[in-house]
Amino acid sequence: MSIELISGSITAPKGFKAAATAARIKYQGRDDMAMIYSEVPCVSAGCYTKNVVKAAPVIWDKNITKEDLPVHAVVVNSGIANACTGQEGLDICQKTAEAVSGELKIPADSVLLGSTGVIGMQLPMDRVLAGVKTLAGALSEDEDSGHRAEKAIMTTDTVPKEIVFKTVIGGSEVTMAGMAKGSGMIHPNMCTMLAYITTDAAIDKVLMQEALSATVVDSFNMISVDGDTSTNDSLILLANGEAKNPRITSKNEDYGKFCAMLDEVCLYLAKAMAADGEGATKLVEAKVINADTKDNARTLAKSVVTSSLTKAAMYGCDANWGRILCALGYSGVNFDPEKVTLTFWDDDKKEEMLIYDSGKGQDYSEKEATRILSAKHVLLKADMHMGSEEATAYGCDLTHEYVNINADYRS
Repeated sequence: MSIELISGSITAPKGFKAAATAARIKYQGRDDMAMIYSEVPCVSAGCYTKNVVKAAPVIWDKNITKEDLPVHAVVVNSGIANACTGQEGLDICQKTAEAVSGELKIPADSVLLGSTGVIGMQLPMDRVLAGVKTLAGALSEDEDSGHRAEKAIMTTDTVPKEIVFKTVIGGSEVTMAGMAKGSGMIHPNMCTMLAYITTDAAIDKVLMQEALSATVVDSFNMISVDGDTSTNDSLILLANGEAKNPRITSKNEDYGKFCAMLDEVCLYLAKAMAADGEGATKLVEAKVINADTKDNARTLAKSVVTSSLTKAAMYGCDANWGRILCALGYSGVNFDPEKVTLTFWDDDKKEEMLIYDSGKGQDYSEKEATRILSAKHVLLKADMHMGSEEATAYGCDLTHEYVNINADYRS
């Protein structure tokens, strides 16, 4: 059985439950706290922000996932990031985990935490504790509970980001589900967002961490909205083994299937975040082919999607290819611009429009180029003619609305 996309939410894998509640952390009239729970203990893996300034929940979670500690629950709030909050912020993590422990009768160090929102504000402890109590009593394995949990962790996101796949591993049906939030302060340096993945696969913790660390390289590490790496980036993977497949303990065929499914989940969530960048009107995909090394291909592709001038041109549907070539040129990768070929991909006609080749712009229709760049998904391709390596980066256009959102984010 190949990997199959199915409907569902974060509760789709066997043994997982979820809940959401309106705790009034910052927002009014909407859910802003979520919980994911497995009665059966999970092995965990995590990847976190490379920002030197780390939020309290990141510090808390890193200490748990780096050890071989069982994990039962994740509690996430939106509205306040619990970042740059000193010892009080760390104390809030401890008290929150202890509250979950009391409600669900699980160890406090089996509780992971996540926060997203305004930096520098303290979480209102009374509302957090009330939220924990409500969440614990509302846990359910139904699909809608998972959908509500996803919506509860959103901040400036305009659409939910959820995906579920299944496959057969070792004769057992294995399911993997992911949910994420991320719209602003998005820039690759691990991954800029909150993302949670559940699976009922049985797998060794060390192998699972290795798989997670590997998959971010070409998924979350290849997205950018605004060049800002958050203080709260967290990607958590939980596996409870309830699929009853033979436990994956080596890099065999079963491990390959697990990694392939994890790649699908992470790439989908990463692209969904790039497409939903604050104020964005389109997903911009920069594909570099025939580079000399894989690392250089990644660097070149990321340089294009992070270029503010290129992003602004994409918003205006302006075929200003000079900005793309310029972004390639300052990436730090050495290449011969006379050998580069730039094309736009026309997804409607399944054709490429040649824009630049042999050191100069080509004779193309500005009208047709504008039509291509007006699509919701724009693909810019650069053929470096240097080797055989390729990479793709994902971003979005830069709009007036991005500035409007971030000019008064705290109000």
